[in-house]
Amino acid sequence: MKRPLNTITLHDGENGAGVVRRTVLPGGLRVVTETMPAVRSVSVGMWVGIGSRDEAPEHMGATHFLEHLLFKGTPRRNALEISAAIEGIGGEINAFTAKEYTCYYARVLDEDLPLAIDVLADLVTSSLITPEDVESERAVILEEIAMHDDDPSDVVHEQFSAELYGDTPIGRPILGTVKSINALTRDRIAEYYHRFYRPPRTVVSVAGGVDHDRVVELVAEAYDRVGALEGDAPPAPPRLSGPGVPFRSGVRVLDRPTEQANLVLGTTGLARTDDRRFALGVLNAALGGGMSSRLFQEIREKRGLAYSAYSYTSQYADTGQFGIYVGCLPSKIDEVLKICRDELARVVAEGLTEEEIVRGKGQMRGGLVLGLEDTGSRMSRIGKSELVYDGLMPVDEVLRRIDAVTPEDVAAVAREVLNRPLTLAVIGPYAGRDFSDYIA
Repeated sequence: MKRPLNTITLHDGENGAGVVRRTVLPGGLRVVTETMPAVRSVSVGMWVGIGSRDEAPEHMGATHFLEHLLFKGTPRRNALEISAAIEGIGGEINAFTAKEYTCYYARVLDEDLPLAIDVLADLVTSSLITPEDVESERAVILEEIAMHDDDPSDVVHEQFSAELYGDTPIGRPILGTVKSINALTRDRIAEYYHRFYRPPRTVVSVAGGVDHDRVVELVAEAYDRVGALEGDAPPAPPRLSGPGVPFRSGVRVLDRPTEQANLVLGTTGLARTDDRRFALGVLNAALGGGMSSRLFQEIREKRGLAYSAYSYTSQYADTGQFGIYVGCLPSKIDEVLKICRDELARVVAEGLTEEEIVRGKGQMRGGLVLGLEDTGSRMSRIGKSELVYDGLMPVDEVLRRIDAVTPEDVAAVAREVLNRPLTLAVIGPYAGRDFSDYIA
């Protein structure tokens, strides 16, 4: 193929970073690469800008259902041949579904890049979605839901989101429910697939020992082979819960005879592109991001009340979450919740110490840089940046933004976020128990 004219360099590779380039192919398919000359592996990701929060009620669970079905077979390969093609060369192939996107990925030796792109493009563009495959994977997904439901440390996060956002797509489980999975028909899933798995909504990201022009050529050939390179895509479905995703103060208690209580206490956070996310990241690191954090020290080290205690943030297009998770003995939950509330109030009133801010920045900086030491993380970074961010922010710029966070920035974001109405989710032997005092 002739080299496209709309190829640009997103990052020139200064300071040891790889050169990042982007090409937009006919039909709107975007190809982004990061060249890492010193490595012999390559990671390929095919990102589709459709996630569980984009599902209408009649499609609930369809995004994750498709993640399973696309590995079941195409006109060129059956399920065994898809997995054997990559595993037979020592590679890895898998996929995951998130609230706002789905990713199919593989990691192989650089010499096997053509095969990896061909296999991924084949399954992403040409899945058969036969009635037989739908029924067999329906059973598998119901088993996955059952396995998930048996782990209260997973379920409590799901319950927290459901209480925080109410009955909106962003508050519903990515896997769907037993009822919604049983209700999905083959035709409904196939319609969802052909409607949204289109070139303008797809990003192919590749990182490793690659040449950008060669990657573009391979991707174009793979998509053109099945006639999937051209064609418009319908508008993205409206995100039914936002902008301005509703949130509320509330308590959700799941009564289970567990040996350990699991809780999440939190509220809405910041959107993915909010400039204050760096200050919130420093706050989160100091409050509950590691063994030196306030919550870990107060709950585990000083009092021995829990094995696991941490805080976290997550970001979406128009909203986010801030939460504190603790797993403790059921008899200790009141003491744990009081500590959590006290620490939140103390941060709002006093902010962080200078030492905590320095430590929080260091944790963020190290986590970012150390997390980019392999091709898979680089592939994810450039793929998500193209798909859901305003653009690719160089690592040095991210580090600069972290370093620029001031104590005043942290205090301001603490007052903004931690003063919002709180939501609490609890799983444990608490039939009839009222926890509303802890969110008042």
